[in-house]
Amino acid sequence: MRPRPVPILGFMLLISVAASAQTIQANGVVNAAGSGHSTIVAPGSLISIFGSGLAGGLSTANSIPISTTLGDVDSVTINGTAAPLVFVSDSQINAQMPWGIDPGQANVVVNRAGTASAPMTVQVNPFAPALFGLNLGTLQAIATNADGSLTAPASSIPGIAAHPATAGDTIVLFATGLGPVSPAVTDGANSLDTTRTTTTTPAVLIGGAQASVSSSVLSPQFVGVYQLNVVVPGGVTGNGVGVQIQIGGANSVDPVTIALQ
Repeated sequence: MRPRPVPILGFMLLISVAASAQTIQANGVVNAAGSGHSTIVAPGSLISIFGSGLAGGLSTANSIPISTTLGDVDSVTINGTAAPLVFVSDSQINAQMPWGIDPGQANVVVNRAGTASAPMTVQVNPFAPALFGLNLGTLQAIATNADGSLTAPASSIPGIAAHPATAGDTIVLFATGLGPVSPAVTDGANSLDTTRTTTTTPAVLIGGAQASVSSSVLSPQFVGVYQLNVVVPGGVTGNGVGVQIQIGGANSVDPVTIALQ
């Protein structure tokens, strides 16, 4: 199998492409963000589906709103509702959990070439917060400074501008699973048309210290992704400072880090 690159929030994730009958692996429906891929997801969030033979090749969504069909994948249904498909490949599908899915156990089915996979269950909660990381062998969060550079140690990632933030700086974090927004949005759509704010304001801890959240909105660019503008608290420094989100009684469990000086 030959690895091919897939863009995720402007970064690259390597996956393998092959062909076979579609099978979702056990516990293979997970939160798309975070380093450990939590098996708890939320309506409107991005999910990853792992398995084999999920698609005949690599295809990536290239228009908004995102379609519920992609490549040779007829649909991915969640409790019978077709999910918008971000990308599909033999071993992985990324999709958006439809906003209207009720909390509880949900059945996920991959439909391809007129056949359906065996269903796989996933736990849907009102909130399933997780922060996106680079997934390049470190815990580095996808977090940006005001100048657009990554909030990471300088020169730590070849080809990517980066520098640590300082106390009082506003940085942008990217997350999924933060629940409903107002005004509501349709499945597969981003929020380029208007600002959509989370109906519950999350708390953000940086190095264990409470950070001020100046905004918590749906991304204008990326489907199923939230952007948080966060003011860095004082008294915390280091190249691997942990960041955590808390919302609606749920905590992000997968660690991600940023650099502070």
